[in-house]
Amino acid sequence: MIRIAVLVSGRGSNLQAIINSIENKYLKAQISIVISDISDAYALERARAHGIKAVHVDPGKFASKELYEIEVLKNLNSENIDLVLLAGYMKILGKTLLTAYKDRILNIHPALLPAFPGLHAQEQAFRHGVKVSGCTVHFVDEELDGGPIILQKCVEVTDDDTVQTLADRILEQEHKIYPEAVKLFVENKLIIEGRKVKFKT
Repeated sequence: MIRIAVLVSGRGSNLQAIINSIENKYLKAQISIVISDISDAYALERARAHGIKAVHVDPGKFASKELYEIEVLKNLNSENIDLVLLAGYMKILGKTLLTAYKDRILNIHPALLPAFPGLHAQEQAFRHGVKVSGCTVHFVDEELDGGPIILQKCVEVTDDDTVQTLADRILEQEHKIYPEAVKLFVENKLIIEGRKVKFKT
């Protein structure tokens, strides 16, 4: 069974979506560890509530990003992790983790990449006046929110939307497509060809 680690920084609603998908047998995988760079991230409480190992690795205790990531990697190796999921993880991954888990790190982003990468994507899209926004699950590489795209879901922007109402509707779709993308990975149905991700039948 594939062993998953989830890296988090906040409330962990996408973590919960993955947990639910495992518990209802949609996903045949195991979350072995949840790691946060924030000590009081609610995602850690979600993990503990489901009997999942929850670890805080404080970046402030390390002299460099590389040393911090080496410590994270030690935790991943101790659990024999096969797949790393980013779920609201607010740090940009460096070479240490990207090399160790090449093509084995997924992220969920609240916009239709390559539009609106980085922070506050929902607000970026809203302020830009787009008619359609959405979310993207992609492989993680050296480019910020730039790895090969696995799945996307569109969300219409209505005239009476606010940044928050748009973000809420996007989040609903995130909770659907992230488990779906993880399932495709777990079932070995993803093939990366350059910038494109193709699905095995």
